[in-house]
Amino acid sequence: MLDVRRLRLLRELSYRGTIAAVAEALTFTPSAVSQQLAALEREAGVALLERTGRRVTLTP
Repeated sequence: MLDVRRLRLLRELSYRGTIAAVAEALTFTPSAVSQQLAALEREAGVALLERTGRRVTLTP
């Protein structure tokens, strides 16, 4: 089952565009946001983010 708190981070990333912006808005560290999104990908069993260098974008 997918964690709703992690899904919220994914939604915020879609809205705000960067992990840093998500972290600032929700008072997390960027590292914590990144780790939670990685855990969500493992739970889902699919890639949710495309990583290009230091940037991430949502997969279609």
